[in-house]
Amino acid sequence: MLKIKNLKCGYGDIIAVQNISINLKAGETLALTGPNGSGKTTFVMTVAGHIPQINGDISFFEKDITLFSPMKRCLEGISLVPEGRRVFPDLTVYENLLIGGISIPDIEFKNQLKNVYDIFPRLYEREKQLAGSLSGGEQQMLAIGRAIMQKPKIMLVDELSLGLMPKIVNECYNALEKLVSEGISLILIDQNSDMSRSFCDRSINLDSGYVS
Repeated sequence: MLKIKNLKCGYGDIIAVQNISINLKAGETLALTGPNGSGKTTFVMTVAGHIPQINGDISFFEKDITLFSPMKRCLEGISLVPEGRRVFPDLTVYENLLIGGISIPDIEFKNQLKNVYDIFPRLYEREKQLAGSLSGGEQQMLAIGRAIMQKPKIMLVDELSLGLMPKIVNECYNALEKLVSEGISLILIDQNSDMSRSFCDRSINLDSGYVS
């Protein structure tokens, strides 16, 4: 499904990821572990198209997406839950979800919205509330919900549990478990590497941009 060959990427003259190759099957889950600064975030941001790769190839369902924009990759089925949530604080919960599902037909939007509210009932309760007024855990639910609205085939989740209470972390993992059971693939970064490795089918550890 997702094939990455000899990926090299970074910021300007700084190389953060060196020659990484990954082959992820449909429905498979992968934990990406490693210390801070090891290149994990750079890797998922590059796969999502937000950072251009310096070298290497990325294909998704046998289609070369190396030169695709972030939006085009999203339309192909690659959704990102970024580190720090990055919700739109001055928009309501519903409006954030609307933006997430802007590219899908109305009937599918309604179905996806119901799916998000079924997974996170708290978002339905706060549908008209500004995202900036939500707690950190609720914002993480919203970030995941926004990604679900895109009808992804794979989700890239960066720092799932960062700054969250254990109860909220469990709710987020339960949500991911449901999505995986429906066939969605996952690349997961979490500061709790033991939990992410336990959750996922396999793991890859990065150290200074290399697979260790």
